[in-house]
Amino acid sequence: MFVATLIAAGKLTGEVVREAIDRLDATEHEVGAPHWLDEGDAADIVFQGSLVSARAELAKMDHGALDVVVQPLGDRTKKLIIADMDSTMITVECIDELADYAGLKPQIAAITERAMRGEIDFAAALAERVGLLGGMAESTLVDCRMERVRLTRGARTLIQTMKAHGAYSILISGGFMPFAGPVGEAIGFDKVIANELEIANGRLTGKVLEPIVDSAAKLETLKAEAARHGLPLADTLAVGDGANDIPMITAAGLGIGYHPHPAAGEAAAAAIRHHDLTALLWAQGYPRRSWVLG
Repeated sequence: MFVATLIAAGKLTGEVVREAIDRLDATEHEVGAPHWLDEGDAADIVFQGSLVSARAELAKMDHGALDVVVQPLGDRTKKLIIADMDSTMITVECIDELADYAGLKPQIAAITERAMRGEIDFAAALAERVGLLGGMAESTLVDCRMERVRLTRGARTLIQTMKAHGAYSILISGGFMPFAGPVGEAIGFDKVIANELEIANGRLTGKVLEPIVDSAAKLETLKAEAARHGLPLADTLAVGDGANDIPMITAAGLGIGYHPHPAAGEAAAAAIRHHDLTALLWAQGYPRRSWVLG
């Protein structure tokens, strides 16, 4: 059994739900009656048939603000979430904002964009960008975080709701601990993992301390934490936006590309392109009345 969740907050009509049912019917799926998670916002359609075929068919729907998540029904409510930080749990790329302070944003942002698209190796891109920040005062990290970093809408509600229902939460970032630590605490993550910048005499040296948190580290963390909690990967959710998130997104029971770069969007089981992070709660079958508002 599979479930297709249609999400169009404030704009989901019965006609759109009917179109989805008709599309599944026309492609030889056995479809049950739809169920509103929250009327006008999100609805479930349970069906039998081909997961791949259903995803392809429902992806053809063109209704502007519609996001669709199609997945197995049985393992839907996840017990572990592992989330990227930059442009996922927060609205900015921290290293690009630091670069702005140093007057280097165009150069560093261009490297970031290429790395997120998967055009260059993440670790090499990280070393190149951090090298350009050598000499920056440590206090600038705090100033930048306080002035520039804002939580993505729905971040606290997503994590607090999942935790209230027994899930374990991990924030893992290829960014830096002076940002990720406070962000993780503000959102309520159980564990935070990020890169550590080398600092000497109150200034950045331009180096990142080993081990580097890259795509391989994200994947390994997903697997290790699932094993530590006695969970199959089917019970995990991974969310991110960039190429370095692809390994964990494709390995998780439900991998979500959140307003993703093309490579991550294509690799993910589903993409949230129009909504905030609370869409991941509807995707797991949580109606709004069960949310813990952050």
